Amino acid sequence: MEIKTLNEFYEQTTSLIPEGINKEIGHFNVFKIDELMSRLKKTTVMPYNRREYYKISMIRGRNKAEYADKVIDIEKNALLFGTPKIPYHYIPLDEDQLGYFCIFTADFLTQAKSGVVLDDMPIFRPGGYPVFQISDEDVEDITHIFKKMYKELSSDYAYKYDLLRNYVLELIHYGQKLQPATALYPSHTASARVSSLFIELLERQFPIESQHQRLSLRTAKDYAGRLSVHVNHLNKVLKENTGQTTTDIISNRIIMEAKILLKQTNWNISEIAYCLGFEQLAHFSNFFRKQTTFSPATFRI
Repeated sequence: MEIKTLNEFYEQTTSLIPEGINKEIGHFNVFKIDELMSRLKKTTVMPYNRREYYKISMIRGRNKAEYADKVIDIEKNALLFGTPKIPYHYIPLDEDQLGYFCIFTADFLTQAKSGVVLDDMPIFRPGGYPVFQISDEDVEDITHIFKKMYKELSSDYAYKYDLLRNYVLELIHYGQKLQPATALYPSHTASARVSSLFIELLERQFPIESQHQRLSLRTAKDYAGRLSVHVNHLNKVLKENTGQTTTDIISNRIIMEAKILLKQTNWNISEIAYCLGFEQLAHFSNFFRKQTTFSPATFRI
């Protein structure tokens, strides 16, 4: 079963859907991993899909976190950040799993009127660092934050959700402090701005969420035109800043989305090819095979 909505999350994990959840402007909840694992009705493997909510987990135990383009082995302790834009799942490798996680919607934080835009924060940007191996000392610090969340959620304090928002932001900033400095403080040169705008333009086209959605920008020329720069200049800038050509970056992102759609949806391959901007199935199949050495049908199995 794919868990995408908050209702599905609660149906699959606790069987108890919080009263009034569909009327909430923003939602927040916090859980102990060991308690939730014991209540899971079907499986301890978190499904691989896009969710409508954000999730911050502190995991204690051996796990494997799988993304479309990477697999991250967690040996002992980890802090994991999940965003609706990036599908993933993690597989517990030990029976004894400890820790905490919280789930929340973007609207929950915007209620703080602080101007917070989650997807603009480095921790949630595509290509960022979603999983951090952490020390026992880090575990103590983060556990303290989660314990405060857990206690506050059941309190009758009138402003408890304001306090919980602060705890969520504290976790986000804790993770961002673990990121390499280059991820937090990118260069603001002209070439870096062009690179940043290109990546933003590329990511705006994703995720593909219906068979009626189609990529409008497919080639380096398309992006250069939208950015009002010469295609050769765009390619030079991206090569300097990323080490990849414009075509390589576009192709890699399309392949990532193709893998997600092949694994996560039941759309036929022709529909996926169309959504990704290919006029003919054969062109998509050749492109996919060239990038992965597999045919789309073989990869889907």
